This record gives sequence, structure tokens and C-alpha cells, in this order.
Amino acid sequence: MSGGRFITLEGGEGTGKSTQARRLAQHLRALGREVVETREPGGTPGAEALRHVILSGAAEPFGPTAEAMLFAAARADHVAGLIAPALAAGKIVVCDRFIDSTRVYQGAVGAVAPGLLDSLEALSVGTVRPDLTLMLDVPPEIGLARAAKRAAGAAADRFEKEGGDYHAAVRAAFLAREEAEPGRCVLIDASADADAVAAAIADVVAARLGLGPREIADTYAMAGA
Repeated sequence: MSGGRFITLEGGEGTGKSTQARRLAQHLRALGREVVETREPGGTPGAEALRHVILSGAAEPFGPTAEAMLFAAARADHVAGLIAPALAAGKIVVCDRFIDSTRVYQGAVGAVAPGLLDSLEALSVGTVRPDLTLMLDVPPEIGLARAAKRAAGAAADRFEKEGGDYHAAVRAAFLAREEAEPGRCVLIDASADADAVAAAIADVVAARLGLGPREIADTYAMAGA
């Protein structure tokens, strides 16, 4: 494969996105692929600075529209500075959150106008769109318990601190995104143990993008093994 591939992981709090993004990157490297791991908001120095502003809650008083603009600014820097160059170089980019999170948190739940989100998305990503989006899903009560355990007593971030109804709405919005775009999105039951979830993701990536056991077999065949 000469071109890069862009894989995003989406879902509510505590669904295991960061863990599974790391494990997917390790899996793909074991297949001999060059992989860039990244996250949103973040991934570049400028975007990481905005991450602190957003997740600390400093932007919350200005409302969802202002948050959407900050996410778009971070994303524009991220795409231009890291994602687009990596894809152009033929690398696989594995990203923890991307455009679907903005559509869910600020759009479906925050009620930011779809037209504004369309404009922000066009400006921030252009034609850089995921080839595959893995929608990790768990019931909100499980996800929030995981997030609290992960935090180990640290204060919850801007979105983790919201109540159960908020996170139920987030889950419903992510499920709606998956149902609306089945060609790009695949629902992953993330309530199983991490090994089982990683195996399910590896199977989906192999089936959808051809990155899996078939690649290993082809490599051996070319080597005359």
C-alpha cells in the first residue's frame, strides 16, 4: 500500500480509546507498518496547549460554540502539522478522537448549529477524513467508573465531571453517528476485557483496510517462505 491510512477511535468517557489506540499501533507495527499515534485535542505543541485550556474547563463558561472553535483551531494545527504529512508519507495514523467527538459533544449534546460545525470542519480538516472510525461503546456507568479508577483520585476533566444524563446523551449520539455512516464507522463492544477488544479491533482493521494476517502471508510469499 503506497498511501497512508487514517484510523480514528471514538466513544464516550472510559471506553478504552487510549488503551486500544496504543494496542492497535503496536499491532500494526508488528506487521511492519510505520505508525503515528496521536490524540485530540492535541498532537502538536499548539494543539496540546489548547487541550489544557479545553479540558481544564477554562473555556466552559464561554459555552459550546466557543469550545467548538477551540477544538477546530487545535484540529487545524494538528492536521496541518502532523496528520496530513504522515499520511502523505504513507504512514498509518491512529488518532484517539477526531471530528466525531466535536459532532457529538458540541453538536448533538451542546446544540451548536450544524452549519457552523460544517464550516469549522471544512476549515480545520479539508479533505483529510478517516478511512476507518472505531466506535467504542460501553454503558455510561461502566465508562465513568473506569474513568474514575484511571484518575486515581485526581479531579475529573471538563467532560468527565458531567452527570449521567449527559453521558447517556453522548453515548446515544455516538451510536447515531455509527448508524449514519456504516461505511466508515464500526461499532466495537468495549465492555469486554482489553485483550478481547483489541482482538476485535484487529479483525475489523484487517477486514476493512487489509491490514492484518493477509499482509503477513503476502510478506512471507514474497520472501519465498
